[in-house]
Amino acid sequence: MKTLRPHDLVWLADRRALEGVTEAWVEEIWHPGLPVVVRRDVNPNGRVPVGIRGLKREQRAAAWVAPEHVIRVVSPEELVDTQTLVRSPFITQPPVQVAFQLAQQRWPWVWGITGSSGYSLATGIPVLHATSDLDLLIRAPQPLAREVLLRWQQQISGALCRVDTQVNVPQGGFALSEWLRDGRVLLKTNRGPQLVSDPWFEGN
Repeated sequence: MKTLRPHDLVWLADRRALEGVTEAWVEEIWHPGLPVVVRRDVNPNGRVPVGIRGLKREQRAAAWVAPEHVIRVVSPEELVDTQTLVRSPFITQPPVQVAFQLAQQRWPWVWGITGSSGYSLATGIPVLHATSDLDLLIRAPQPLAREVLLRWQQQISGALCRVDTQVNVPQGGFALSEWLRDGRVLLKTNRGPQLVSDPWFEGN
């Protein structure tokens, strides 16, 4: 099985695969036909940290999963194929229209769709609606040119809906708009947030 990364959607073999759940609504709503999303955390026993999405915005729960129970994985970047987007039942929704416009251009990085838009595209479940934000992810194992990131940010700032981009680096992930604006950023890591000026450099 490929290495699981934060924001990947994963499907599990059965309900018993979820460990450490305390929220009662999970038992009522969640079933193995629904994916969970990989989140940032560390488990000494090799468990994968995941998050569970409910039917309401406030229904979010954390859990752990043994890797052997994962039977399918969909990464954010798999959801930006132009044919997949244009054939989606959600193509009329502003977030998917914006993603489609971005997918028709060439960018010097791998990027993908996360959040409610990614969940709807991957499952066909309409958690996405006309006022939803579009959450995007840029993979950046190496430092990226600020000028090109600015061009991306300028394009999405005038989009049909609010767009938030997280940049994933080897040490964690950060909000692109915050870094471009402030020069320092809160880097989300597996061991908690860190305020850094260079997200690609561990010694900040």
